[in-house]
Amino acid sequence: MCGVVGIVGQTPINQQLYDALLILQHRGQDAAGMAISDGERLLLRKANGLVSEVFQQRHMLNARGNFGVGHCRYPTAGNTTSAQAQPMYVNSPCGICMAHNGNITNAKVLREAITTKYNRHLNTQSDSEILLNVFAHELQNSDQAVADPASVFNAVAAVHEQCIGAYAVVALIIGGGIVGFRDPRGIRPLVVGKRANPENGKDEYIIASETAALDILGFTLLRDIEPGEACFITEDGELHMQQCAEQHTHTPCIFEYVYLARPDSVLDQISVYKARLSMGEALAETVLARFKDGEHDVDVVIPIPETSRTAALPLAHRLGVDYREGFVKNRYIGRTFIMPGQSIRKKSVRQKLNVIELEVRDKVVLLVEDSIVRGTTIREVIEQCRQAGAKKVYLASAAPPVRFPNVFGIDMPSTDEFIATGRTEKEIEEILGVDLLVYQKLEDLKSVVRGWNEDIPAFECSIFDGDYNCVGVDESYLSQLSSERNDFTKAIQDAFAIETDGEGIEIATHSNG
Repeated sequence: MCGVVGIVGQTPINQQLYDALLILQHRGQDAAGMAISDGERLLLRKANGLVSEVFQQRHMLNARGNFGVGHCRYPTAGNTTSAQAQPMYVNSPCGICMAHNGNITNAKVLREAITTKYNRHLNTQSDSEILLNVFAHELQNSDQAVADPASVFNAVAAVHEQCIGAYAVVALIIGGGIVGFRDPRGIRPLVVGKRANPENGKDEYIIASETAALDILGFTLLRDIEPGEACFITEDGELHMQQCAEQHTHTPCIFEYVYLARPDSVLDQISVYKARLSMGEALAETVLARFKDGEHDVDVVIPIPETSRTAALPLAHRLGVDYREGFVKNRYIGRTFIMPGQSIRKKSVRQKLNVIELEVRDKVVLLVEDSIVRGTTIREVIEQCRQAGAKKVYLASAAPPVRFPNVFGIDMPSTDEFIATGRTEKEIEEILGVDLLVYQKLEDLKSVVRGWNEDIPAFECSIFDGDYNCVGVDESYLSQLSSERNDFTKAIQDAFAIETDGEGIEIATHSNG
């Protein structure tokens, strides 16, 4: 769940890249970076931290160029040192910087091919670096001295043939332009937008993970980049688009709509906000069905800030009870779901959320959560409600139980860390200490989201149903994934990782001549 952005402008775009990354910050809070080119030089800055921490005034003043790419990272593979931050760079051919959102499931096989067959060196354990080197190798095989649309599209086609998994990519090619492409299933989102430069009226383009980044910068959405499609924008501002996958379908990740994306974004022609409203309406019917003749005793509906607010509103309306903000959120604490390590997540809940006793004392409270993964946040929240004097505490989840690992770019690698693994809903109720637990039905979730774009044939729902529909993803792969990426392993990796530069990689130059 990283955020990527690429911009081709008519004037320096450093501030625009920075602003876009701020908008995409929710997609990754571990590291940030941007690479900018003036056609001859590459200016690169990346480091651990939030966008506002990584880029200081001295960095922005030196980063001058009319096209570039940016990335905000939340780690699913590798450790958390700044060496893993993106964009990642290779100097041959041309000089390429790539930012990637997703996960390559056949990374082990590709790593072997890159180092032995392609004779290329890999510096990190990141699958993003693997994807970059596959693309660079294929582009280098082109007969063209400078990247042109045909050679870029051929390279993307070769990536599709070799790389399995989920990937939404933006890449800067020095002397060429910006390329963006999406895996043949379109699992991770990617959109392209356009606007006229206010100084000279010429066209400028943006490629980004979410439409919210376009809105803030004044770009008009052209459309989603289709599964398997590539978008190439030359440094002169010419737009080229081409389908590069022989076989492609459309199965976007449904968890984008449940939790990952901003509510003001529109992904694959589906409003995230409207989808979440529909989730609340469907969830309300499931909640009512748990009470005899629909006669519930709920006094108040309270969302767990912030994502669940949209679903909680129609739920409260359908139940005919008050909707109340029952928790104060400290906005300076990151999302606990994407924090590394269970102990850190648990500690952060108390720092992040504090109950408003007035809204829960002597009441039957229905808490609404967007999803329940590890149960860390919700257990602490339920305990706070009990301590504040709630008569009963009910819990409704806008998503079904998370029971299976995610292999497509979300930090859910190990079933051992999921509260729903191997347990019935009644057992989960007892562990959470809640009087009633209601999950959204998977078919209802798929139905309400598809209701806003019926052209989508299916969604990627593997964390709910275990159907990965992906070559090579079997029990052996999932077991290996769990052992490599669970919380304990990540803690060991980080403890022994060598941080080569506490300041990150300072702005460097690269000459194309």
